[in-house]
Amino acid sequence: MSTLSPLPKIGTPSRAWRSRADAWEFLGYAIKQLALDPYAGSSDSGLHSQISRTFALLDAVEPYWAEPGVAAVAQLRQLVNDGDPHAALELLGGLAHLPLASGAEQGSSSGLVQESLEDEIAPAEQAERPRFEVLLVDNITPQEAEALKGSMAAQRRPSDAFTYEINVVPSYEDALVAVLLNPDIQAVILRPGFSVRSSRQLGSDLRRFLAGHTPEGLQALRPVKRILGLAEEISGLRPELDVYLVAGVSIESLAGSLTRKFRRIFRRQDHLDLHLSLLSGVAERYEAPFFTALQDYSRRPASVFHALPISRGGSVGNSPWIRDMADFYGTNLLLAETSATSGGLDSLLDPHGSIKQAQDLAARAFGAQRTYFVTNGTSTANKIVHQSLLAPGDVVLVDRNCHKSHHYAFVLAGARVSYLDAYPLDKYAFYGAVPLASLKRRLLEYRRAGRLHEVKMVTLTNCTFDGIVYDVERVMEECLAIKPDLVFLWDEAWFAFARSHPIYRRRTAMASAAALEASFSNPAYAARYAGQAAALHDPVTGEPVDDEAWLNTRLIPNPAKARIRVYATQSTHKTLTSLRQGSMIHVYDQDFMASNQESFREAYMTHTSTSPNYQILASLDIGRRQVELEGFGLVQKQSDLAVSVAQAVARHPLLKKYFRVLTSRDLIEPQYRETSAAMPLREGLAELEDAWQRDEFVIDPSRLTLDISRTGIDGDTFRHSYLMDDHGIQVNKTSRNTVLFMTNIGTSRSSVAYLIEVLVKLAEGFESPHPSARPRTVPVPVSPQAGGSGVVGQTPPLPDFSTFAARFRVDDACEDGDIRAAYFESYKPESTTYLSADELALAVRAGQEVISAGFVTPYPPGFPILVPGQVITRQTLEFMAALDTREIHGFDHERGYRVFVDGPAVSGSGVSDAGVSDTAVEAAGIGRLPAAS
Repeated sequence: MSTLSPLPKIGTPSRAWRSRADAWEFLGYAIKQLALDPYAGSSDSGLHSQISRTFALLDAVEPYWAEPGVAAVAQLRQLVNDGDPHAALELLGGLAHLPLASGAEQGSSSGLVQESLEDEIAPAEQAERPRFEVLLVDNITPQEAEALKGSMAAQRRPSDAFTYEINVVPSYEDALVAVLLNPDIQAVILRPGFSVRSSRQLGSDLRRFLAGHTPEGLQALRPVKRILGLAEEISGLRPELDVYLVAGVSIESLAGSLTRKFRRIFRRQDHLDLHLSLLSGVAERYEAPFFTALQDYSRRPASVFHALPISRGGSVGNSPWIRDMADFYGTNLLLAETSATSGGLDSLLDPHGSIKQAQDLAARAFGAQRTYFVTNGTSTANKIVHQSLLAPGDVVLVDRNCHKSHHYAFVLAGARVSYLDAYPLDKYAFYGAVPLASLKRRLLEYRRAGRLHEVKMVTLTNCTFDGIVYDVERVMEECLAIKPDLVFLWDEAWFAFARSHPIYRRRTAMASAAALEASFSNPAYAARYAGQAAALHDPVTGEPVDDEAWLNTRLIPNPAKARIRVYATQSTHKTLTSLRQGSMIHVYDQDFMASNQESFREAYMTHTSTSPNYQILASLDIGRRQVELEGFGLVQKQSDLAVSVAQAVARHPLLKKYFRVLTSRDLIEPQYRETSAAMPLREGLAELEDAWQRDEFVIDPSRLTLDISRTGIDGDTFRHSYLMDDHGIQVNKTSRNTVLFMTNIGTSRSSVAYLIEVLVKLAEGFESPHPSARPRTVPVPVSPQAGGSGVVGQTPPLPDFSTFAARFRVDDACEDGDIRAAYFESYKPESTTYLSADELALAVRAGQEVISAGFVTPYPPGFPILVPGQVITRQTLEFMAALDTREIHGFDHERGYRVFVDGPAVSGSGVSDAGVSDTAVEAAGIGRLPAAS
């Protein structure tokens, strides 16, 4: 067999983990076949050519891993070429940390644990200590590299908490490729001798990506400048990594100017100190102070003479009736239950010990100035932030289809609410996001009305439930150009994982706040502002020119006046590892100490239980550890698995007949996109970065919105009956004709395979239905070949927010309303009544004003269609009448809508107590609401 297989080019980094795992697993299978059957590798079997291609793939990717590494690949190839598959099999069985396709779901696997090989190969001894890899960047000979690895290995001690292996790459570009491909890297050592360009075969995607991260003229720069540039790029891609500098010159002269870029600086001979620093750096991220304190508490003997009978299992262990609780949950859960705040456990309401330390570590992990743990969900986190910042009369601009917790928070705070409409996706019966132009236009309306000083805050959801992500930095930048003291709350309930990805991170609230702070301190930025300010203000009066000029300009705020006041709430439990209701509040507020610390503390006290769940707190602590040590690899995997589902749907002849994964072209209107890729990550990392840098909105690649129009089944039925009941597949959300699938850091390749298998099985049933199959009663699109344009004639356009009734508004120029006044007016005796859908339809048709007395929230779409004080319109009623959903909060299926008693529509003169006939309703042109399920 020829050993000269052409080196394949490394493709998209997000897929490298899967390609590498598959290659090693196939190699194990193929070598076993050669060992069992001497004829398996005959020329007509094709096995040898497959093995050759696999070795070529490993030649391309394995240089970026320390283990098994290029030496193991070379040894295996030589044994196979020598016709000794038994020796190759034995060697393969002794290799540690093979990334098998099955083991890759959880990370690296120690030993070759695989059903096809387990009879032949004994798994390598499982290492008890966590291991990681260290990347050393220097252009040295293989002999020098081995000597260096040996010298560092000699520093190991049995007491070391972790173990590591060093991998050496020669160039700037190879270093960037390594940190993109290899999630096992936890530390990087830079030495001055590295070159710039990689000599390896890199695909066009990687080349394009590297071009954007490799400055022009880098080779001509002094070594110190090259080192600093590489350190900055590595920290930008993976900020969790420790970066060290090892120099052969007088390091004292470098220390003052370079210390901020590196964790430590060493001379070449300081191997022991470097070894200890590598372990110490990982130990700092591994530390989970509250989780450790809770473990320690559970191991101590104690007698409980205070609240919580379940503490230490007291009320469970000896009970003959509920001992199955201990059997199910385990004794550790009960041993860790306590109301104590002493013994290292700390108080969530006044943290000074382990909880304070855990929150500080979380702030570091997520790039915040401060982080606060919340044990009753992001609904409470949102209320805390709003109550701390808003006072009665303050105006808040908010996306109308945000989570209901925001609407209730405005009631509590007494804020005046100015609702913003997201662009509608009527074909799929859900909303997109709020265009930046709408935000700017609303702020300019307040400026024109002389009320801009009343606007305190902007609240937006990033990313939305359906995966639409804002350009957070640009939104804040342009809004601050109009009002420099705005406060921003970004509801990132579904986006906590984004911090771990080098491209997603730039669209998070905390990363955007840090980027703005850096921009504002740059003199060049101030010069740009000065030039723009001259164009946007009248040179004589100094007043702003017409609003259209402001709307059509990408605005720059005055860096001397703009304040960075940014808050983010994250449902850790939704997208990272945490028990249910574990959430965090991240703060990046330059005025927090001066303006908001006390009010935040009071709001936190208002909404936080005095008996928080310690298990939730411990899970937040341990989840943060996972983010810093393996978040990058897990998030990379979850996005890649989502892409693999989308590709399967697009390629399978039967799947694509009935299903279609909606892309950026479907979910983001053309005016909000500068790039054209339908699914950027599918095209590569460079394409993804391009879209996430330039487009106003992008799609979270881990969200898959499946258009099911062609199945003839509505989304709710498809979710509950076909997926959950029949096949145990859980999904979070549906619309009339779509189902939303989400991959997460716990999604496995097996789960993805099962989902595809189930979709194929369902498609086969649609193709050849069994006589007993469920009836499909929803009309399919008139022209299925046109690409699935939604269910025809079923759902009317999504309703925009109408208006608040005049008595809840300040003026007609600005649309904000006093939602608190409307909410509590409904408490007054005889202030409200109920109107059926029929009665309300006639009243609205007759032009009478009817005002909602409460929230009406159908699921889906899951946000209030009506809020207290809102005028009810025909558009809203048509949408509600067309809904076919099991759950509508705030609507009584027997009595109808609760409305205020203050006009002919509800006083009895316009609608009789007996209601109206079907003929009258039909004449009004509005259908009835669906009956209760």
